[in-house]
Amino acid sequence: MTGVQAIERIYPTQSMQMRRVERTEFEYIRHGTISLIANWDVAQGQVITPSIGPQRTEIDFATHVKKTIANDPQGDWIFIVDQLNTHKSESLVRLVASHGQLDIDLGVKGKEGVLKSMKTRAEFLSDLTHQIRFVYLPKHTSWLNQIECWFSILTGSLIRRGNFTSTDDLKHQILEFITYFNRTLAQPFVWKFEGFSASE
Repeated sequence: MTGVQAIERIYPTQSMQMRRVERTEFEYIRHGTISLIANWDVAQGQVITPSIGPQRTEIDFATHVKKTIANDPQGDWIFIVDQLNTHKSESLVRLVASHGQLDIDLGVKGKEGVLKSMKTRAEFLSDLTHQIRFVYLPKHTSWLNQIECWFSILTGSLIRRGNFTSTDDLKHQILEFITYFNRTLAQPFVWKFEGFSASE
């Protein structure tokens, strides 16, 4: 979730009262933006190992994945991701190869081997035999990625009407919301969409 703005309202929000909706001040001061990288545990219905920083680069994402797998270094990990280039990076390939102690020549980025192109890197990263693997969702199917569903909960519950005095304050409030969500609201999403029939 990139470009999350730390917006401070110039005047306080007026609370909801009898026959009057909550009134949020429309004038604000911008204090910068942050990026949130988070994982959704589909079995537990919880957000795990969030990473918050000023940007979301190849290195940021690989570092986030490394932090995530440190929760269970011996476990098998499946990450469901979109087609973003940072999800098919050289840093990620090297992390997966190193963690799995794969003794192979990865080649040279842009020239040969596993590292040659995004396509060859994605094939390596989605290899079913690896302890850490990535499942790449087709383009324009963000609704299949359950973390996107949770991002909409975060936006509606905190970000949209929030008041943040700095990027540090925004980060603090997001982490507090994640703790609160995991403790009181966490549950797996239940899919109700059944798809389309051939005649539709």
